[in-house]
Amino acid sequence: MNARIAKLAAIMLALAPTSLAAQDIAVRAEILHTMEGAAIADGVVVIRDGKIAAVGPAASTVVPDGLEVLTATVATPGFVDARTVVGLAGFMNQAHDQDQLDTGSPLQPHLRAIDGYNPDEDLIDWLRGFGVTTIHTGHGPGAVVSGQTMVAKTWAKTADAAVIVPRAMIAANLGADALDREKGPGTRPKQIALLRSALTAARTPKPPQSGADKDDAETFEKLDARVWKDVLARRVPLMITANRAQDIMSALRLKEEFDIDVVIDGGAESYLLIDELRDAGVSVILHPTMARHYGDMENASFTTAAKLREAGIPFALQSGYEGYVPKTRVILWEAGWAAANGLAREAALGAITSDAARAIGVGDRVGSLKVGKDGDVVLFDGDPLEYTSHVTGVVIEGRVASREER
Repeated sequence: MNARIAKLAAIMLALAPTSLAAQDIAVRAEILHTMEGAAIADGVVVIRDGKIAAVGPAASTVVPDGLEVLTATVATPGFVDARTVVGLAGFMNQAHDQDQLDTGSPLQPHLRAIDGYNPDEDLIDWLRGFGVTTIHTGHGPGAVVSGQTMVAKTWAKTADAAVIVPRAMIAANLGADALDREKGPGTRPKQIALLRSALTAARTPKPPQSGADKDDAETFEKLDARVWKDVLARRVPLMITANRAQDIMSALRLKEEFDIDVVIDGGAESYLLIDELRDAGVSVILHPTMARHYGDMENASFTTAAKLREAGIPFALQSGYEGYVPKTRVILWEAGWAAANGLAREAALGAITSDAARAIGVGDRVGSLKVGKDGDVVLFDGDPLEYTSHVTGVVIEGRVASREER
């Protein structure tokens, strides 16, 4: 019996994922896209203790003895999905794995993504196999304010271990997805009125208090009021899902009135407002190309990414979300499609690496291969933007997270 138990334990150990502890490893590629300058021919990335210790041409970059060296035709930084609901929404599309939206109230800024995030969700594993190492995930469209988002790595056993930024943005929504003719708000003016009322209330000075009354007021201040104060203090951006030009303009007016940081999510008609977006200084997390082009997205265009880039408007690509299926998509496909419709290839890679990392506020840690940044690398057997190429390996903070060909 003991022998059987020992044999079973050995089998389970062999099948178990590798340790979550950071590893020392190197990646060598015929073409290495660092996103910190021109691609390097025959390039090497050395990762020690989960961080990039060296990067450069193989001829001049020392790989310490004893390190495992992974090889690839092409290697890039780990991909950054700038907007998803993965981890809150699951692939089963059933009530038990759908925590991305609560319809109890139109304004719920105090709902935290980390409290609903499931790191064992199969969709996370699926994205990781395609090179997605960092995700900006959280509550999805369907309420005027649906909750808070978080930034996480796709390789961890718990939400606390996965999270990079526990509260990245506050997810707000304008347009048809957040209209409810019965429970309200039933019109676009009411949507904006709710947001303006919440922000106005948060910035209105309270009457001075003292003693026990003051302590009670500080202790029992509503969670949502604290969130709005942080938005007003520009400690956290308001990410507004808006696809119609009229809704995008409403978001820009809100930004100007309250002097807050706003990120436009979706932006299907953003190509109609190039000057306005550039003058406002906002970033756009552009809708997935594969999203169904109807309703507020009926005027979506395949060339929007190229137009935003040409205008100098910061943007990133995303896998996105729809209420039915697919619950998410592969951002590498989105980058390839953008490159096929006018966006320069290097810019397309940037929209899912360095530019995406900056758009969600983690550009100092991920998005490019630079000494000191996280050791996140994706390996390919060909051009990443070609449909016939495959991901052959994924490294996250020095961990070999996947060796599958995808």
